Amino acid sequence: MSMFCYQCQETAKNTGCTVRGVCGKSEEVAKLQDLVIYTIQGIADIIVKGRLESEKLTTVNEKILNGLFMTITNANFDDKALEAKVFELITLRDSLIKEVNFTNFHDASVFNVQSREEMLEKASSVGVLATENEDIRSLKQMIIYGLKGMAAYAEHALNLGMEDISIYAFIYKALSLTLDKNIDAANLVSLTLETGEYGVKAMALLDKANTTKYGNPEITSVNIGVRNNPAILISGHDLVDLEQLLEQTKDSGVDVYTHGEMLPAHYYPFFRKYNNFAGNYGNAWWKQLEEFATFNGPILFTTNCIVPPRSEEIQKRIFTTGASGYPNCKHIAPDGNGKKDFSKIIELAKTLPAPVGIENGVIIGGFAHNQVIALADKVVEAVKSGAIKKFFVMAGCDGRMKSRDYYTKFAENLPKDTVILTAGCAKYRYNKLNLGDINGIPRVLDAGQCNDSYSLAVIALKLKEVFGLDDINKLPIAYNIAWYEQKAVIVLLALLYLGVKNIHLGPTLPGFLSPNVAKVLVEKFGIAGIGTVEEDITDFMK
Repeated sequence: MSMFCYQCQETAKNTGCTVRGVCGKSEEVAKLQDLVIYTIQGIADIIVKGRLESEKLTTVNEKILNGLFMTITNANFDDKALEAKVFELITLRDSLIKEVNFTNFHDASVFNVQSREEMLEKASSVGVLATENEDIRSLKQMIIYGLKGMAAYAEHALNLGMEDISIYAFIYKALSLTLDKNIDAANLVSLTLETGEYGVKAMALLDKANTTKYGNPEITSVNIGVRNNPAILISGHDLVDLEQLLEQTKDSGVDVYTHGEMLPAHYYPFFRKYNNFAGNYGNAWWKQLEEFATFNGPILFTTNCIVPPRSEEIQKRIFTTGASGYPNCKHIAPDGNGKKDFSKIIELAKTLPAPVGIENGVIIGGFAHNQVIALADKVVEAVKSGAIKKFFVMAGCDGRMKSRDYYTKFAENLPKDTVILTAGCAKYRYNKLNLGDINGIPRVLDAGQCNDSYSLAVIALKLKEVFGLDDINKLPIAYNIAWYEQKAVIVLLALLYLGVKNIHLGPTLPGFLSPNVAKVLVEKFGIAGIGTVEEDITDFMK
């Protein structure tokens, strides 16, 4: 086979992409991403075995997070950027070798390549299928995918000046262990749950970073119509990039709209001071092919969720930054102080027409943990009175598969005395439905981005405390979660670490789960897939 990748929910036949990724990545990109991961594993092995201290590895920590982030689904399709990343990592790796006094290096710590051809040849022998045992491979990849999601959250926090050294130390430990050919399934299962533990730490860190800088999210009505000004569309997850773009566009006559996972930025009070922060345009990431055509202005990708553009005209309007990248699109890198120059995007925006409106109205969100806990008395009273019978956590990701209509129908058919707690782009399946409210509490409470699934965990733990329960699973909360990529994997592992059971995961269970590993998750944690809307609602309401 030309390549092998099964890290996302849309992987071919739910077994693996072997010619070209369903996401759009080529064989070369897939192999270069494999080599980026292998090289990072080698660096981690040197750090662990050489007993190097994470707090002294500032540059290494930053580059490892970025390297892991670049390999997340839909983040970086730029083969040249990935090739450069491999060379950068090898140089970094070789400099670390000089600091240690042992010689028993793993191949990942010493291999060398001089050209693209040598990279591709090496990648063919070190990718996912290099681990022959199906169950060991499944567990190792689940850990690696969790680490990718964790790295994304840790990088966002780092961009805001916050870090937790213990997270780096764990990433190195876990990556080093994934190189161990003698590690058994039992130890990998334990490491999987430990990955969830550090996933909670990473999400808590990012929550602290975001709220310290931008304030706690508040209940907000977000405009989904358009104004008659030239505009820039910003997609992805990084709030620092949004801040810098808004600062550089204020008083310029150019509006800024959010797209996809950037929608929850409107909930932070910090951003309300920008008069040109116009609203949200469009829906979840997978609809961008049609929505970018009508937006007319330039698009800035700050992280993953790129769909390869079909037209050269749209491609010329796409800019990337951070871990994201696409061939022949302008990439904006920071200067030595972390500042990014968005002047080329702004100049282009001024030459293009204003966006064409595709809908009107508002979306209400901002129900992160601080806001919901402020409403705790009202929520608790509604539960005690029977006005609210059950909460449904419907967080996670959206995607292209027709089967994801299930989540819209599920939301529409839920009993009127239930409330949906959501975070991530999965919300676009139901956040524009008119589901009403219960005693003034909206029936869809949007906590924010995928990392704000942490908020949902905090809310659940607070309710457990308020109701005096000894088990989070005794709460009137059910979990029906949609997944797509690796940030959803770390959210799942975090929930398992917190003791949440009986999570329904869909629209399909991950292709990277071997039958035996899937059996363990079912038996130990009650993980299940989805069925029909009617059957699942009946089952949940029991």
